[in-house]
Amino acid sequence: MKPLIAALFGLLVLAGCGQKGPLFLPQQTPGETVEPAEEPLNQQPTDE
Repeated sequence: MKPLIAALFGLLVLAGCGQKGPLFLPQQTPGETVEPAEEPLNQQPTDE
């Protein structure tokens, strides 16, 4: 009885992992350029 339960559990685990359907590669899209911030960052040290 234990081997049957182990086999069923193994099948459930294997059936639940992975993506269903054929594999595919994401479409190649050109990266968007990000403009730097216009105003400079003013970082001041904190007194601790």
